[in-house]
Amino acid sequence: MAIATAVQRGHFVYVYDEKGHQLTAIPAGSQPTDGLQGYTGTTVSVRRGAFIYVHDERGRQLSATPAR
Repeated sequence: MAIATAVQRGHFVYVYDEKGHQLTAIPAGSQPTDGLQGYTGTTVSVRRGAFIYVHDERGRQLSATPAR
């Protein structure tokens, strides 16, 4: 399934497909700079602490990159 949208509500990022079905919920962290950074049709980027984590449509972590 492709990612149609990702929205942050509170301390979670919710990922939805084209039909509006929730695919996953990803923890977004609790610091002021934490949260959803962006998304594509296949990935979601979320900042937690000093890192930006990239997840797939199932919420599996693909990579972690130090945030600048």
